[in-house]
Amino acid sequence: MSIHPKPSLSTFTLLLLLTTSLLITSHSSPDSDTQPGSDEESDDLEQLLAVDEQLQQDLPLNQQSEAETVSKAQRIVLELSGDNAKRVIGGNEFVMVLGYAPWCARSADLMPKFSEAATALKEIGSGIVMAKIDGDRYAKVASEMEIRGFPTLLLFVNGTSQAYTGGFSAEDIVIWVQKKTGSPIITVNTVDEAQRFLKKYHTFAVGLFNKFEGSEYNEFVKAAKLDNEIQFVVTSDNDVARLLFPELKTSNVFIGMVKTEAERYTAYDGSYKMEKILEFLGKNKFPLITKLSESNTAWVYSSPVKLQVMIFAKADDFQNMAHSLEDFARKFNSKLMFIYVDITNENLAMPFLTLFGVENANKTVVAAFDNKLNSKYLLESDPSPSNIEHFCSGLADGTLPQYYRSEPVPDNENASIVTVVGKTFDELVLNSQENVLLEVHTPWCVNCEAMSKQVVKLAKHFKGFENLVFARIDASTNEHAQLQVNDYPTILLYKSGEKEKPLKLSTKLSAKDMAVFINEELKPRGGSSKDEL
Repeated sequence: MSIHPKPSLSTFTLLLLLTTSLLITSHSSPDSDTQPGSDEESDDLEQLLAVDEQLQQDLPLNQQSEAETVSKAQRIVLELSGDNAKRVIGGNEFVMVLGYAPWCARSADLMPKFSEAATALKEIGSGIVMAKIDGDRYAKVASEMEIRGFPTLLLFVNGTSQAYTGGFSAEDIVIWVQKKTGSPIITVNTVDEAQRFLKKYHTFAVGLFNKFEGSEYNEFVKAAKLDNEIQFVVTSDNDVARLLFPELKTSNVFIGMVKTEAERYTAYDGSYKMEKILEFLGKNKFPLITKLSESNTAWVYSSPVKLQVMIFAKADDFQNMAHSLEDFARKFNSKLMFIYVDITNENLAMPFLTLFGVENANKTVVAAFDNKLNSKYLLESDPSPSNIEHFCSGLADGTLPQYYRSEPVPDNENASIVTVVGKTFDELVLNSQENVLLEVHTPWCVNCEAMSKQVVKLAKHFKGFENLVFARIDASTNEHAQLQVNDYPTILLYKSGEKEKPLKLSTKLSAKDMAVFINEELKPRGGSSKDEL
């Protein structure tokens, strides 16, 4: 999974974001000839860790644990270079590589989590080599490894890479790596093992099977292999199962979901089929209200719940409405996903708010997306609990009208070229009895200015021409259901009586050729033409 320095934003999908500014580097020398996984490297590592332990004794007690963790983590992650990268990747069955750049804040945020994951994997006996490479310094090697943005996470299996598709916390990385390189399920047999498991994992799927065999167990295993985000754990002991899932009310086959929130435990009541188990986990792995962050966007957009209600608010305002929102989340469980976005965080909030034309919002905004249909919705009334509930009900049952951006209605008096906005598109274009030649443009379009000059010439040329109106619309700030344009500039001729099928003029035509085209389409039979500019 890679994140480029200048990510682009599509309407309904954000590229993964990782921020903050802490940079942790590894101890391993770029020029080292020691092959990871070898006895020599293992001995060196143990000696270094022994030195670390001695140094910790000189620190105050409250600093020892944190310093020890960081120091060990730094040395467990191997630093790759142009000299050793091929040897490391080719000489080990599993190698997880973090491609980073020293100047990249997102890399800096991910690096300590990557190191923490490396420590955890070593402690549980994983044989994977965790490595990193400065893709800026070793650009050629990084490119050969298919690292084209920062940060990039890749898993190499016997020298062949595959993209990382998990989350970005240390726990997420550990779960993903274990599923790809070891067993997808952890078996817990005793209460002591269960207690140790609960210290390490906070979100997981638990299964109780009297015997680790049969169709129900096999379907659970299949689900575990296909899921990349959730740790699966199984037991055949009822006491262990109750420790993992205290609300357990059966001694028969059971599957449940455990999360880190007030409503922590969710029992599965569907058929024991892999697809249904995965669907259950996908819909229940999120909290009642998910707080969008710069490191969980991929996780959020992986949700099978495609109707997503987004609340943009300041922290204090959100807290005041959180109780009501949680009630709505329970009511619309599995139908709607609720997401909170801190409106003061411009990097997170602004891309969404821009889509609704409310970039300067200084109060709570409630909006929604249907990521399946690529449609958006906006609560335009006061965001009171009753209005939000009505908004959510309409979204859930499909009766909520879509939202289309529009600038304020302009004054077109005496205008030779009429300015159309979203709110007036029906009136001035679709419902008009006149023929309308519409120029669709955007401010950032490099060819739009030249086309606008041609349209001005055409408007002057056809001044007084019966039943023809020249108009233009800025598609960057105005939308309409019947205006689906992806290329700019675009010239459309809406003929009277045939408005549902506008004619598209080639933007490569000269003004004269356009005039000829307009005459041919609009002149009465036997009438005179006006095609000389």
